[in-house]
Amino acid sequence: MSIPNINLYTAQTPNGIKVSILLEELGLPYKVHNIDISCNTQKEQWFLDINPNGRIPAMTDTLNDGKTLRLFESGSIMQYLVERYDSHHKVSYPAGTWEHYEVNSWLFFMNAGVGPMQGQANHFGRLAPEQIQYAIDRYINETRRLYGVLDKQLAASTSGYLVGNKCTIADIAHWGWVAYAGWSGIDIDEFPNLREWEKRMLVRPGVEKGRHIPEPHTVKERLKNPKLLQEHAAKSKEWVQASMREEAEKLKNQRQLANSEEITRAL
Repeated sequence: MSIPNINLYTAQTPNGIKVSILLEELGLPYKVHNIDISCNTQKEQWFLDINPNGRIPAMTDTLNDGKTLRLFESGSIMQYLVERYDSHHKVSYPAGTWEHYEVNSWLFFMNAGVGPMQGQANHFGRLAPEQIQYAIDRYINETRRLYGVLDKQLAASTSGYLVGNKCTIADIAHWGWVAYAGWSGIDIDEFPNLREWEKRMLVRPGVEKGRHIPEPHTVKERLKNPKLLQEHAAKSKEWVQASMREEAEKLKNQRQLANSEEITRAL
């Protein structure tokens, strides 16, 4: 196995901790860069050179030919890490097996379903400037439906994990979001198999260590303290709305500049 030269650019979010948990599960060395998304650090040009979409997590590594590789999108990063470094299949299965393809299906289920839907539930329930009940109900109920799919899968599992006989990147990808169920307005007790799976994952040393990178993972503590929860929600809403206004103004200026240049060329 080649020697990793991994730089992880991340923040304390459900998406961010996926990669740090996986790195800990694989026992790989890596350097952490704490990206302050509340200050739009992820929109700075140096970061956009790593991830043109301006989102965390992102990662760089060095290929065998010495070239620097950039990686972005959590699912892509996770697939890369197991393909290159999990030769003993600690949290993956050999390519070509049914388990390998099944893991990928659940990984995409996460990235196309649970993450986007629960993220919108968080936004409209906690961060939007106004309460739009239709949107809140829509995204909470869709997240609950997806949780039901996971719960059913786990009910049929003999190992207690999503695929086969062990924890895989499919489980790791979901854990951070399920841990945020209460923040998203979802009662995890509605899904007993998923609830027990969440606890089962948490006792894994890699999960316990990786979830606290780059900062302590405190969502459960906030949920137990209404005042702390309210303060965190207010602070988050403030910077999210400010960021959205800034992005809208930037796009407006870009359109105006493009229109001006088009008019100049036409003269």
